[in-house]
Amino acid sequence: MSFFENTRKPVGFGGKVMTAMMNIGHKPVAHWGLQFLKVSSNAKILDCGCGGGANIKKLLKKYPHSIVNGIDYSIVSVEKSKKVNNEAVAEGRCTVMKGNVMNMPYSATCFDAVTAFETIYFWQDLPKCFCEIYRVLKPGGTFLICNEVSGDEAKDEKWTKIIEGMTIYKDTELKIYLGQATFRNIQIRKKNNWLCVTAEK
Repeated sequence: MSFFENTRKPVGFGGKVMTAMMNIGHKPVAHWGLQFLKVSSNAKILDCGCGGGANIKKLLKKYPHSIVNGIDYSIVSVEKSKKVNNEAVAEGRCTVMKGNVMNMPYSATCFDAVTAFETIYFWQDLPKCFCEIYRVLKPGGTFLICNEVSGDEAKDEKWTKIIEGMTIYKDTELKIYLGQATFRNIQIRKKNNWLCVTAEK
């Protein structure tokens, strides 16, 4: 397995290095995308594909009275996320668990918002994942997707050749899949080649 395969599912020492790198490298795009998330101060939020936990930490800081959960199918990511957010975990404001977005261990309508930063590229059966996110969102809840590449530039495809199982979705494709999952008020925002999509249940 190449080092870059750890972007899809971090494992072993290479995975630990990758999660640390992602926490730093994805900071600018996450900062930009988070401005489009509007929830109450005491919201319950889920970060899907939480990686190294940096975005959980941002959410906990932005919404200091909220509870933020994380889920990832990589045990390396889960362990890193817990470590990065150890104080919030100890306080009961944060829980991170190993699991798959296609079949999450959460009850229906339990989150005010769900976020996905730099992760949907690797989700198998994206329509099914979107339906699962719709299930766990409360009515009126928000789903935020934030990607560093939008598929609008030819150079984006180089990553799909380097990383097996990676798919870069354009905004038009995401809008169709979200609509099929019955999301509404789908908003598309772009900056350079970054892409942020918000949708409501």
